[in-house]
Amino acid sequence: MLFYSLAMVGVAAAVAFVMLRPGMLASRAWRATVTPLASIIGSGFLVVGPILAHAAGNFAWVAMVALCAVAYLFGYAIRRNILHVEPELQQEPPIAIVALEQLSYLVLAFCYFISVAYYLNLFASFSLRGVGVIDQNATRMLSSLAIVLIGGFGAYHGLRGLETIEELAVGIKLSLIGGLLAAMGVAIAFKVLGGNWALARLDHEVGTHELRILMGLVILVQGFETSRYLGHSYDREMRVRTMRNAQLLATGIYVSFILLLTPFFSGPLPAEGGETTIIDMLAPLGVLVAPLVIVAAVASQLSAAVADMNGASGMLSAATSRRVSTAVGYVMTAAVALLVTWSANIFEIIAYATKAFVAYYALQCALAALMALRNGPQRSLGLAALFGAATLLALVITVFGVPAGA
Repeated sequence: MLFYSLAMVGVAAAVAFVMLRPGMLASRAWRATVTPLASIIGSGFLVVGPILAHAAGNFAWVAMVALCAVAYLFGYAIRRNILHVEPELQQEPPIAIVALEQLSYLVLAFCYFISVAYYLNLFASFSLRGVGVIDQNATRMLSSLAIVLIGGFGAYHGLRGLETIEELAVGIKLSLIGGLLAAMGVAIAFKVLGGNWALARLDHEVGTHELRILMGLVILVQGFETSRYLGHSYDREMRVRTMRNAQLLATGIYVSFILLLTPFFSGPLPAEGGETTIIDMLAPLGVLVAPLVIVAAVASQLSAAVADMNGASGMLSAATSRRVSTAVGYVMTAAVALLVTWSANIFEIIAYATKAFVAYYALQCALAALMALRNGPQRSLGLAALFGAATLLALVITVFGVPAGA
């Protein structure tokens, strides 16, 4: 285990050194890439392994590739909208385009309502796991306290000042992932060299129900859409390029992580505390795993919740032409997050968040299809058909996705 710990700490430190170099932090292209990348891998890597082990067994990597491919399709539609819808909105666009865009704003604000509950419930779960507590009611009480405190602080003082913790959290997350990948790789190499290589024999059937569980997991690779709303900081071409790079890099990270994690799969999701099962899975890597994962989880979920509460209040205010103030937006976000927290478990929240975000993607795909059908040099029936199919896929996911453990 000493070698595993050395590999983990060494690689994590190396990644942190690269991530926090002044030259890297000063790069506009890297900052534009990190924003969607941090959202895509923000919380997914904490829960994706146990859930895919439950839903797909030793073929989890295939499921991961499929999830990333679906996300890339939705991302392609949004990138087309950055290039072609945004300029149209600056002129006098048809009412259908304006309506779809306004509705997208409202739906995305609602998405953030649910994602705040998602992030803070994970924050509470990993925080309590750090002191040996695995209890759903305790998790709900702690997450509720965090929701009330953050929502109240935002309503009275705004949360912009708290966003400074996000840069540190991003560095911690990416460093931890690099360290875990290295430690898992070393552990597997030792098993192969020692002749102890074998995948766990999981009693697992793959059918319609498992497919519906996978449909409820798109939230785990969500976050790329943040590039769509960074126009105040970056031009369209940079947002398109860096969003695509973020999705490709996230796909590489996720698929590598699942491939290396597969030998550590064991058993079904527990009745309680399933969201923190990654700690138990990786326990063979040594005693450093639990504290590192918990620290990264607490930091990343708190910063993500702050960012999404900011996003929700801002979008709600913009979508209502400032008739709803950002202060009221914080209160509304907190209220919905509390309702979701006390009406669903973490896996149900993941499924609800997926449905909300995929509904937003359906609107964006419909918008991309509409733009592809319009007259002009950008007209393309093939693209319109592709985005029409993506819209239908999003609607199917919204209707049929179910929580893990359901």
